[in-house]
Amino acid sequence: MKLYIKPGACSMASHIILAEIGGDYAVEVVDTANGETASGANYRKINPKGKVPALEVEGEVLTEGPAILQFLGDKAVMDGAANLGLAPAGGTMARARVNEVLNFTGTELHVAFGPLFNPASTDAQREAARQAVAGKFDWLEARLTDGRAHLTGEAFTIADAYAFVVTNWANFTGIALSRWPHLSAFLARVAARPAVQRVLKAEGLAA
Repeated sequence: MKLYIKPGACSMASHIILAEIGGDYAVEVVDTANGETASGANYRKINPKGKVPALEVEGEVLTEGPAILQFLGDKAVMDGAANLGLAPAGGTMARARVNEVLNFTGTELHVAFGPLFNPASTDAQREAARQAVAGKFDWLEARLTDGRAHLTGEAFTIADAYAFVVTNWANFTGIALSRWPHLSAFLARVAARPAVQRVLKAEGLAA
């Protein structure tokens, strides 16, 4: 398998899950601005959407982060690594809760950050975006107030990987996380995972 990423982008979630699972995989960085991979390939020929992540596996290319995360989580189970707990069985409430957080992260939290990464955004638009992100953080914080270790329970799942990556963008966009103590503690727990540390270092976000 080969995963195409942009360091620090949402593709990091898929990178984290691959690191958690282990085994043979490759990672290639994409310059999404000019549509070229680190090896000089035309990325648009790999993924016409031009976005990351994309996963090459068994002669096919899978796109969209939540789809890749679910594929990897399910594949880990099929390959005998169900003990990792990355993706509960389909058709269960536990899996529905994981999908709930995945969808929230992708359609609400991720989107809310958009103006903060757009150089054309006005100061007013950036402030409105910070307020929107704060509202999404309130929802995540509420999920953690019962003492659970992760967003859907005790086990670390694919949903936690995605939420961790997007929530961590607060550190690059001027949003102080002190207002959300449970969410801050969650970030610290996930960041301390050995697989996450390896990925952060590989993507140049940790020493």
